[in-house]
Amino acid sequence: MLYSENIHITKKGIVFTDKDGKPLSVSSALKKALRRFANWYFDFELMVIHFFSDHIIFKSVRHMVFRLAGVKIGPGSTLHMGIRFFSPRGVEIGEDTIVGYRTFLDGRSPLKIGSHVDIASEVMIYNSEHDLTREDFAAIEEPVTIGDYVFIGPRVIILPGVKIGDGAVIAAGAVVTNDVAENTIVGGVPAKEIGKRPGKKFNYHLGRARLFQ
Repeated sequence: MLYSENIHITKKGIVFTDKDGKPLSVSSALKKALRRFANWYFDFELMVIHFFSDHIIFKSVRHMVFRLAGVKIGPGSTLHMGIRFFSPRGVEIGEDTIVGYRTFLDGRSPLKIGSHVDIASEVMIYNSEHDLTREDFAAIEEPVTIGDYVFIGPRVIILPGVKIGDGAVIAAGAVVTNDVAENTIVGGVPAKEIGKRPGKKFNYHLGRARLFQ
């Protein structure tokens, strides 16, 4: 008799199974149950964070909530409304950096964003993906590092394991699958070098972000 999706009552007693129907020991089943409860807590936490991200126009309040959730935000930086997180405790942002509207920041593996970085709207930065070569479709997690004085155009996608050097520019709509060297301009799908940024040592501040965004 099926008691629930993963609990079966048989003549031999209670049998626990995983999502693929394979039998589990009691200890393994308990670990999975505890992990599920933890995931429910993290989902609830994200719901609260995203509520503040979507509806609170005051940057100081949003930043307070983000910091309580574990996001490290440097002085003078701004995260606009609509930001989405996954595992916020793994996200670190330097000073004088602007993160645009509805950007997705993945912290399942460390995501480090430098100082004076300008990230446009609806950028997606991932550091976890499925291994298509494995039979169990397991996830792979790799850190993403973005240097100082980087500009990332709107709707860019940055995939796990990528390192973006200081002063680099990512053109709008690019999909970044490999490292980007310092002061290099890349664009396209997948992103390729399309130019060099003039100047070697940048020294500027992005300034004040818009007040109610």
